[in-house]
Amino acid sequence: MSNEYEEFIRRIKLKTGIDLSLYKEAQMKRRLTSLYEKRGFTSFDTYYKEIEQHDELLTELLDRITINVSEFYRNSKRWSVLEQKILPKIVKDKQTLKVWSAACSTGEEPYTLAMVLSAFYPLSQINIVATDLDRQVIEKAKIGLYSERSLQEVPVSIKEKYFKKEGMFYKVNEEIKNTVTFKEHNLLADPFDQNFDLIVCRNVLIYFTEEAKQHLYQKFSEALTKNGIFFVGSTEQVFNPQRYGLEAEDTFFYRKVK
Repeated sequence: MSNEYEEFIRRIKLKTGIDLSLYKEAQMKRRLTSLYEKRGFTSFDTYYKEIEQHDELLTELLDRITINVSEFYRNSKRWSVLEQKILPKIVKDKQTLKVWSAACSTGEEPYTLAMVLSAFYPLSQINIVATDLDRQVIEKAKIGLYSERSLQEVPVSIKEKYFKKEGMFYKVNEEIKNTVTFKEHNLLADPFDQNFDLIVCRNVLIYFTEEAKQHLYQKFSEALTKNGIFFVGSTEQVFNPQRYGLEAEDTFFYRKVK
């Protein structure tokens, strides 16, 4: 790691609390270099000096750090497994579930969760906590307005029931929106709440170093109640889940065993 990049990430950590050294260096460095070059800067040093002067550059940087690619029912076969195999086991004798959508981006994932859970509970009994590092994407998520492309995997019956077309966009209805509470949260730095029945964290762990991933797996495991489920993305298999008190329940689903 070059001294200049090291100094840049040290300053960003002091300024924002976000530790870029926990992200895969080659990917992050490439992403940030392309960002500052696009803005006409020639080094991390000159880029940081301008960030200090202009809040919009910091906002843009934070947006680039957080990877905001999402859609409803992403990898839809996995959502079918959740609905048909996983949830029937964990909803037994439970009036409601404690659910967390971690690194929720612009809201497609927690709203999908609410739609899936609506097969098991009235919407008034569903409460999902959804968190992300990026304040801007949380604000977008709260609005709940999406392009047709984001809905390409949504079953037709769900689309008709829970979305309203507004011009070229689709808006999530208020009943679904009311099931989700959005909060800012830094996975790598902030404490985790406890006793979740289901934690969904998909397509973000791939950007972290192995050391950071292991630390997060442990924190996620500790945040689950016994027999709670941890649902990860389709490129994020947890190797040696037993190391974290987990066991594979299905592909990309892990159950807390102790």
